Amino acid sequence: MKNLSGYIDHTLLKQDADIKSIKQLCKEADEYNFCSVCVNSCYVKDAKEFLKNKNVKVCSVVGFPLGAMSSKAKAYEAKCAIEDGADEIDMVINVGWVKSNRYDLVQNDIKELRDACSGVVLKVILETALLSEDEIKKVCEISKSIKVDFVKTSTGFSTRGASFEDIKIMKRVVGDDVCIKASGGIRSYEKAKDMIEAGANRLGTSSGIAIAQGNKSDDGNY
Repeated sequence: MKNLSGYIDHTLLKQDADIKSIKQLCKEADEYNFCSVCVNSCYVKDAKEFLKNKNVKVCSVVGFPLGAMSSKAKAYEAKCAIEDGADEIDMVINVGWVKSNRYDLVQNDIKELRDACSGVVLKVILETALLSEDEIKKVCEISKSIKVDFVKTSTGFSTRGASFEDIKIMKRVVGDDVCIKASGGIRSYEKAKDMIEAGANRLGTSSGIAIAQGNKSDDGNY
């Protein structure tokens, strides 16, 4: 395994990200042939314009980073992002509902986003750092039943990012029916490669250039 560029969602989700930084992100994604850029929904239209006629997708996060807003609000944000040109949507689940054992609401939350994202790739962010193994399994089972495209480990804004054990647990549940995105704390080529070998199909990282060059970065959590 050598070139990992095609696995990478080149990510910039910092609160103080400005338009100049988004433009640079898109330029880098095109230069390194990354799969997508991952941005907050307010920058989807800009990223789409910067990547016009380029072979790089635009991914938007929704309900980010807490996931604690209403399902209708998440669905509306997703619809707006898609109208602005988003090719993929990464939604955050309501972790509080999981912790409350309100899996009917968790299921409805994901289903509302699946319906809002018809024809668009939907990734479901679990925030595995906050979940038990059984909770990870349950959310993966629900996501699989709703036929989402990816389950994703983390926002990169919690207590830790992706772990190999997270990937293995998720893979045992979803098999080959749902893809897996590892995100958070992936800052070196070696860790990226190990995540893919553990079962990840996509990597969310702000260290994509370092990884593509076979190096290590100290840039942030994501």
